[in-house]
Amino acid sequence: MSESQPTIDLGEELAALQAEHDALLAALHASTARGHVPDEERARLKQEIATLFRTIDRRLTALAQLKEDVKGLVAAWKQLPEASEPPAPAFLDDSSHVDDAPVSAMRARAPIADHASVRVDHLGASTFVAKGWSAISMGEHARAEETLTRALELAPDDPEGVALLAWAVMGQGRLDEARALCDRVLARSPGFPLARVNLGYIALRRGQYGEAMEHLATAVREDADRKAALYATFYLGLVYLRREMYDDAVGLFRRALELGPNLLEAYYEMGRAHWLAGDRDAARAAWRTGAASGKFNPWGARCADVLEQVEQGGEPPPLD
Repeated sequence: MSESQPTIDLGEELAALQAEHDALLAALHASTARGHVPDEERARLKQEIATLFRTIDRRLTALAQLKEDVKGLVAAWKQLPEASEPPAPAFLDDSSHVDDAPVSAMRARAPIADHASVRVDHLGASTFVAKGWSAISMGEHARAEETLTRALELAPDDPEGVALLAWAVMGQGRLDEARALCDRVLARSPGFPLARVNLGYIALRRGQYGEAMEHLATAVREDADRKAALYATFYLGLVYLRREMYDDAVGLFRRALELGPNLLEAYYEMGRAHWLAGDRDAARAAWRTGAASGKFNPWGARCADVLEQVEQGGEPPPLD
């Protein structure tokens, strides 16, 4: 690691967060017992709960990233030059498994370190790729583009990095640029699933449903890339929704939620499919579930908003 990181006492921090949670819970119980809660107090409690949630969410994101960085350490260990018969490091033995491969097998695969600088670049790039995907998953496409551009400076031909950069620019509406990046990936790796998913979404946005289905139907069968399979399934649901094949769309959104329960956008779109099919109760149920599943998630909030809108006699937003 090139940069020193501040030491964090996770035990103390967890205790502090737990204490904050307990204090808020006590405040809620006290307010409930009084029987009347002023609007100002309700707003304050809501803000404090949201702040605590965001604090914990940031810590979880940081820990998840640190976990990915540790995987990078394993990748770097695999690149160490070998002596005639190197001993295993102290924290591993031949019965240990990292990425489901025994250490003895990792030794056998490790190439001689004659291009160390190139390997370090790829290791650094993988960190930026992970951070780029994290930004995409939070809808921060501009930040993702910046991070993934940095990754590709270190590893210009990394197919995942290029495909995710296409996703980032696609999320900003630059469809031609995204398609060019996908074509660049497929020129080197014709079956790369994430590139197929992106091309399917681009075709969907352009109303080219036949082409969209062709790309997405290929990616949806990808057992080796769960991310590609998840989003291919979801986008295929969007294709069927726009073709007014509502039952098929609902089935695909349900399948997407089986693959990725945190993809709350699927609840939002499932609700729209039910609504357009005339099943208003099922639509409300989908939005209600989405809202309850992620009160501080942007798509959970959208589910709550559209549910409130239709409960007041309105209509959900039209398909874009």
